[in-house]
Amino acid sequence: MIDAATEIWSESGWAAVTMRGVCSRTSLNDRYFYEDFKTRDELLVAAWDGVRNEMLGEVSATLAERVGQPPLETIRMTISMVVDRITQDPGRAKILLTQHVGSSPLQDRRAVALQEATHLVVAASKPHLRPDADETALRMDTLVAVGGFVELITAWHAGLLDVSQEEIVEHTSRLAETLAERYLVHALSVDDVPGTLPS
Repeated sequence: MIDAATEIWSESGWAAVTMRGVCSRTSLNDRYFYEDFKTRDELLVAAWDGVRNEMLGEVSATLAERVGQPPLETIRMTISMVVDRITQDPGRAKILLTQHVGSSPLQDRRAVALQEATHLVVAASKPHLRPDADETALRMDTLVAVGGFVELITAWHAGLLDVSQEEIVEHTSRLAETLAERYLVHALSVDDVPGTLPS
């Protein structure tokens, strides 16, 4: 039923996800619906969580694969991956990006997802922090940056910005790198730069 709800949502928006519509899509009667979900909101939250988990799982995997690598490269690669997924799957992008006015549970889940994404970025930054970095300020700035990124790609996905995918990646990466310079040590140490010798 979650798959059916996700399909309907990606096609027609969250308001189109109804018990009757999901049962029709799955060829099941409402008894099966209420065996799994007490309310429609529970189904919507389950569908949202599934799509959210896919995206955050990919972000987490990208960050994990890049442990020990130059952080600025990791930032750009992660941004590029997210924008690419949004482009490749507009249906799931609709689920992740559309405002859920009228559904408190979905608005709450969107807020939680923003905090979770912020936590992932902050955690990935920890090994690269400057010794004097203010971690509270880092978390606040990261929350602003992640929220701004979400709003930017939401506007772009809605057709409100006439820019290319590459321009979105370039612009956000540049802003992220500016922020990173405040908190992170240099991406490469002298030992890592080809053709140089340690002092």
